Amino acid sequence: MTAEPGNGETGALVLFSGGQDSTVCLAYALDRYDRVETVGFNYGQRHGIELQCRQRVRAEIVRRFPQWEDRLGSDHMLDISSFGAIGETSLTSDADIVMLESGLPSTFVPGRNLVFFVYAAALGYRRGLHRLVGGMCETDFSGYPDCRDATLRSLQESIRLGTDVPFEIETPLMSRSKAQTWALAQELGGDALVTLVIEQTHTCYQGERGTRYDWGYGCGECPACELRARGYWEWREGIGGQGKLSARSPSAAR
Repeated sequence: MTAEPGNGETGALVLFSGGQDSTVCLAYALDRYDRVETVGFNYGQRHGIELQCRQRVRAEIVRRFPQWEDRLGSDHMLDISSFGAIGETSLTSDADIVMLESGLPSTFVPGRNLVFFVYAAALGYRRGLHRLVGGMCETDFSGYPDCRDATLRSLQESIRLGTDVPFEIETPLMSRSKAQTWALAQELGGDALVTLVIEQTHTCYQGERGTRYDWGYGCGECPACELRARGYWEWREGIGGQGKLSARSPSAAR
């Protein structure tokens, strides 16, 4: 892999899955930094729908936001599919999504975000990109311990010590609710970015793209769909976390 000249202060490498959160983070980085590259991971997930969305999202960003075109650089896809074989979770197998005795949902892939950032740091080292941007969040999330700010601050220090480079892990969604993430999309790119998130990104654990709701495509029932939908309606209606609207409310799928 040939490295390009880069300035670790003005560039960023975005962990980009093709989902809602990573798309908003990509827009966040493009709005701030002169050079932005993306990295995705095939870790043996149960479906490839989200990965298929990645290139469409990148292409739509260039088409809808010409001011960001020159800033959007290379995309990298890393195959770490052997990682998914370590633990049989609901995201790396056909197992049902249930709550485990640990109190975590079976969608938790142990160490996934830690591995992602280590690989991203290795790539960023070669590409001259020392700011790593991820969509992790410790507000509206399922309790994953590798989404916590304390976890990622500790990991940042380990990466710095292990590379002798002042890497920075940036998590712009860490303290935002899902409703606030929708609001950030609106702030960064107006209706055009919100529409892009609805039409082109994918969040559903089941990989469902056949049913379209006001908030996007999905099964409408898995935890990811419920969280995305609830955040959408809270943002749209100004509920601020007080409502209990279902994924299918208030309008039926079209």
